Amino acid sequence: MALLDRAIVRALPAVPRGIVGRLSSRYIAGPTLEDAVRVVRRLNAEGKMATVDVLGEEIHDAEAARDIARAYHQVFARIEGEKLDANVSIKLTGLGLVLDEGLCRELVGELVRDASVRGNFVRIDMEDSTTTDATLALYRGLRADGRDNVGVVLQARLRRTEGDVAGLHNVRLCKGIYVEPPAIAYQDAEEIRASFRRTLAALLDQGAYVGIATHDESLIDDALRQVRERGLSREQYEFQMLLGVRPERGDALVRGGHRLRVYVPFGTHWYEYSLRRLQENPAIAGYVAADVLRRLRP
Repeated sequence: MALLDRAIVRALPAVPRGIVGRLSSRYIAGPTLEDAVRVVRRLNAEGKMATVDVLGEEIHDAEAARDIARAYHQVFARIEGEKLDANVSIKLTGLGLVLDEGLCRELVGELVRDASVRGNFVRIDMEDSTTTDATLALYRGLRADGRDNVGVVLQARLRRTEGDVAGLHNVRLCKGIYVEPPAIAYQDAEEIRASFRRTLAALLDQGAYVGIATHDESLIDDALRQVRERGLSREQYEFQMLLGVRPERGDALVRGGHRLRVYVPFGTHWYEYSLRRLQENPAIAGYVAADVLRRLRP
C-alpha cells in the first residue's frame, strides 16, 4: 500500500487543476473569504464551531507575510460583523517565521491583539519539527505577556511532545501529518495513538483546555472515556475535525452533547496546499484515492 500511495503522489501534478479543484471542494471552502463565511454559516447552523485558516505557506518575502496577516484581520472583521462562532488558526511560516522572527512576532502580536479586542481567539498551528521550539517560545511569550486568547498545537507523533505539556493552557492535540525521522518521531501507528492518549491525559490532568483533534475512532472513544471519568463539563474541552472528513461522526458527537470545531481552510493557494499535504504524508493519498473512487461510482 505504501508503494501505491507514493505512486499516487507522484502522479498528482499531472492531474488537471480543474479536477483537483472539484475533488478538493469537499475539504477546502474555496478561494475567497466569502466561501469561508458561507461554510462557517452552514456549520454554525448545524451546531458546530469553526476555525478559519488562510492558506499560504513557504512565504518568500515580507510583503507576502503581511498580506496573509491582513487577510486574517479581514477574517476577524467578518466573524465579528456576522456574529459567527469561529476563531482562526495561523501558521508561523506563512507569517514570515523563516524570513525574520521579529517580523513574525510583530504580525502575530497584532493578530492576537485584534482578536482580543473583538473577543476572539488565535490558534498557533504546529508545523514540521524544525519550527517546534520557535512556535512554543512565541506562544509562551504571548501568554507571559497576559495574552490568554492564544493557543498552540501539539503533535502526538513527535517523541518530545509529552515533555512539552507542562505549563500549556489551551492546546489542540493531533497526531501530526509531517513525516519525520525515527529519531524524533514515532513511526508505528499504535505508538502514535499511545502517545496521543498519554498526552491527552497529561493535558487534562493539569487543567488545560484541549481541542481533541482526531478522526480515529479508537482515540475518540478513549477521549470520551477520559472526559467522562474526570467529570468535565462540555465547556472544558472540544473535539475538532477537518472539513469534509467523517462529517457523520462529527454530527454524532454534536448530538451527544459535545462541542465540535471544524477546520475551514480557504484561499487562492488551495492547489499547492492540496499537493503539499499529500507529499508531506503519502499515506494520506491512499485515503484520498479511495474516497475519490467511492464518489465516482454510479
